[in-house]
Amino acid sequence: MSVLAPLAARYAHWLGLPAESTGDTTEEDPDRVVLMPVVLRIERGDPPTRTALLEAAASAALAVTLDDRAAPGGEWHEAVATWVSGRIRKVSRRARGAHWQAVQQLPGHTVELPTGSARALLPSRVADMPRELTRLQISGSEVPVDEPGPPEPGVPVLWLTPETTMTAGKAAAQVGHASMLLAALTEQDTGGATRLREWADRDFRCAVRQADHATWRRVSPGADPASAWRDRGVVAVRDAGFTEIAPGTVTVIAEWR
Repeated sequence: MSVLAPLAARYAHWLGLPAESTGDTTEEDPDRVVLMPVVLRIERGDPPTRTALLEAAASAALAVTLDDRAAPGGEWHEAVATWVSGRIRKVSRRARGAHWQAVQQLPGHTVELPTGSARALLPSRVADMPRELTRLQISGSEVPVDEPGPPEPGVPVLWLTPETTMTAGKAAAQVGHASMLLAALTEQDTGGATRLREWADRDFRCAVRQADHATWRRVSPGADPASAWRDRGVVAVRDAGFTEIAPGTVTVIAEWR
């Protein structure tokens, strides 16, 4: 089993929590909060497309958690396991030029697509984040919405909710959650290890698409997420509501096709 096992174990429970309890941080010390930073490359003169930026973020986040160094005994294991055992929070920051090059020296994975790049970094406490990261802005990560066309065959589709609007930075964190949940549940299935290896061979490629209301209804797991996963291969991301949107909002539904 990979470091993602605890995530699979609590998936259905998390979806069943009352909305007001998903974002409860009463006992938290802000400096001890553990986050995975996701850095989005947004160059001023050559901006990315929104779809590619989100697809790169989803693949990069999963690449960090399934890296051999995150396995038991690896140099990343403690950091990743500590993070996955709690809330899998992510924070997106934007970078360009020299700042983008600087974060390449921090532990993590970069995914570069023809029209968008992102780097997911090793999770750490907020208080421990390096200067190369904290100097990057969180706001200002918006890029124009594009029309990517049909998803390519053989990769999972991460459907963005049509029921609320998210900035590119927020959506990048959400699709990162989705790819991780998809891998965590896949790993539990018969033959799941083989499927994950095949996905890894494709660099964890994902297709991110904006769902219309009909598609959202079709893929929704409803009241029985375990059956929805078993019968239809869908898994939902339910946000804790720390930023932008209300607690309990389903933001992304991932679907194996």
